[in-house]
Amino acid sequence: MNLSWMAWTWPTATFFITIALLLAGMGVWEYFSPGGHPRVGLLRFETTRGDRLFVSLLGSAFINLAWLGLVGPNLWWALALSIAYAVGVFRWV
Repeated sequence: MNLSWMAWTWPTATFFITIALLLAGMGVWEYFSPGGHPRVGLLRFETTRGDRLFVSLLGSAFINLAWLGLVGPNLWWALALSIAYAVGVFRWV
């Protein structure tokens, strides 16, 4: 597949496909279990699954940007840290 129409690379396309799949998965989850059972967690305000996904994605973006600035372009450890962060957000926030 030629992705040069928008200077796409495979890692960039994979990133956006992953975001789309996360959103679709959250939509399916909401369809089968509506409401998401809002809860008050570590941040001391009520959050839903969608709120926690947003906080996870936003935090992961900052983790990856900080990694790029402080460590360099090898982002595999930043990915692992982002996944651990997202698990923590969904568990305790």
